[in-house]
Amino acid sequence: MVTHHAPDLDAIGSVWLFKRFDPLNYADAKVAFVDPGDKISLEDCEKNYNCQLHEVTHVDTGLGEFDHHQVERAAPNISASSLVYDYICKHYPDKKDDQALAAVVKHITEIDHFNEINWAEAKEDRFTFSLHSLIHGHEFVNLHNDQSQLNFGLEALDYAYAALTQRYSAKETIKKKGQEFNINIGLCLAIESGNDDTIKLAQIQGYQLVVRKDSEQGFIRIKARPDSKNPDGSSFDLKKLEEAISQLDQSATWFYHASGKMLLNGSSGWRQKKASKLSLKQVVDLIKKIYS
Repeated sequence: MVTHHAPDLDAIGSVWLFKRFDPLNYADAKVAFVDPGDKISLEDCEKNYNCQLHEVTHVDTGLGEFDHHQVERAAPNISASSLVYDYICKHYPDKKDDQALAAVVKHITEIDHFNEINWAEAKEDRFTFSLHSLIHGHEFVNLHNDQSQLNFGLEALDYAYAALTQRYSAKETIKKKGQEFNINIGLCLAIESGNDDTIKLAQIQGYQLVVRKDSEQGFIRIKARPDSKNPDGSSFDLKKLEEAISQLDQSATWFYHASGKMLLNGSSGWRQKKASKLSLKQVVDLIKKIYS
């Protein structure tokens, strides 16, 4: 496979799509780099990669099937990654239903056309932490190391795709399994799921407090929105609930966060922990009793 020097998010995304979603043909493919717009030479193929030109796939360079720099492809919804994505969906039809994959490609395409300037608060420094900016930053820290830059981007896209997959799964779980209830700070949600992303996503959706019980391991996590307030305008906290649960559920491992917004029975970073024996209904009933 061939892409251009100093690979940007679109170049890296194109390689990533081939390697991860057409593994039979590309999982172990080596990647060569040329000047933007160029193709690899036959001499370079034979001397350095022991292959012929017909065995090479160019992405985001070379003006071929997976390049979008031709006049007829100069549309804001087309990128090298979107062209590879279309190829993947044609040969692996099940990928058309992969919402996380579609979101990755849409984001890459938007970035490649510089449409992030239209994001809300685009001038804020926080956007420097976005993946495309970090890839650009790599050029200043590890100059002219195309392979290192590619490897960083490939790994980061793996993480982004995994996170998006969890997010879309959480969205579906909230829709199907979420149980709404009210207390004095507003609408809350209770859910039985192994996906911890349901908590943050539910809070983003506006729920003031979320209770999640891990359906397999039994751990319970309770979180209130950071901006949640009591009816009198003071900051809401879970102290009263912590005091009640510490008496009711003494055999379990509970942690009350100093913010007052989190009461946790187990976490990914907590190795020594004992799950609660309380049911989701018992916890919700206790919350309603204390905060109604």
